[in-house]
Amino acid sequence: MMKHYKYYLSALSVITGLAACNSAAMTDKKATTHNSERQFTLARVVQRPLEGSIRLPGALAAFQKVSIYPRINGFVKNIAVDRGSKVRKGQVLLVLEAPEVEQQYYAAKSKYLQAAAMFASSKDNYERTLAVSSEPGTISAHDLELAKARMLADSALMNSEQANFRAQEVNKSYLTVTAPFDGVITERNIHPGALVGPDTKVDDKPMLMLEQEDKLRLVLQVPEMYSAQLAQQSQIDFDVDAIPGKHFQGAISRQAGTLNDKYRSEAVEIDVQNASHLLKAGMYAEVLLSLQGSAQAMLVPSSAVVMSTERKYVVAVKDHYTRWVDVEEGNHHNDSTEVFGHLEANDQVIINATDEIKDGVRVP
Repeated sequence: MMKHYKYYLSALSVITGLAACNSAAMTDKKATTHNSERQFTLARVVQRPLEGSIRLPGALAAFQKVSIYPRINGFVKNIAVDRGSKVRKGQVLLVLEAPEVEQQYYAAKSKYLQAAAMFASSKDNYERTLAVSSEPGTISAHDLELAKARMLADSALMNSEQANFRAQEVNKSYLTVTAPFDGVITERNIHPGALVGPDTKVDDKPMLMLEQEDKLRLVLQVPEMYSAQLAQQSQIDFDVDAIPGKHFQGAISRQAGTLNDKYRSEAVEIDVQNASHLLKAGMYAEVLLSLQGSAQAMLVPSSAVVMSTERKYVVAVKDHYTRWVDVEEGNHHNDSTEVFGHLEANDQVIINATDEIKDGVRVP
């Protein structure tokens, strides 16, 4: 019995000793893991603008576009064009007839000619009276003044009738509608015999629609953060979805100079020569714009920027400790990114940073 008891004590001692050794080993391992310092690859922050590019959608529009309405009321007598007709500036598009307008024109012309004849007569009378009055006692001063007053009155009447005649002449010219510029008729919504006027619309459409198609406007909206970075470029490259495999060029001609309140973007127009009429107004395009970058930007590797659901930041290393620095991104090019935040040139950031790297971790 005693032998067995001694054996039990001996075995228990051995087991207790082994357990104590294992516990000491685990404690040492944890301490080593806790005290070890992770190794990170660092990159130096550089201050300089990053030239890049951005692709934006745009839409082609006619360089000039106008809805044709008559200036006065009348019946459509003749239409010289149809949809697709190419017209030149000053070419007759349609002719109206309005008998009352023509009668008013002839009446005004008759009154003007009558007033002009009266003025010529009174002027001749005054000049003769003035010539005779040079001989003392032949013409009284009162008669001379009456002749002069009659001439001035007839002159005023003639000028008034002439103005009325010119106005009626202009009204009569409105019966012939001409093209204001070179272009193509893209809509025709009227036919001979219809009564039309300045407010006439057919199904809420104008009589004729004229568009200039040999030159187009490519209109796009540039986001606020890029609107100040547009480089002065002589040529802009763009592609059109409807014509795959073919590249086109244009030049930035106009910038709105203000931001759209709704979309926070600036309207930019690119003039596009379209002599071959291959491009059509209304087509969608994808424009490649070159950007100058910002002189205040800091450059970091793209992999240094960490994006979480709450913030965007880089992990900087200052005095051997990690520091989260909130940033905003700018241009991207290859593996570099513009950032804006509380960073200075020559600061160091961690490459391939992740949200697993906590703030305040010591770095050797």
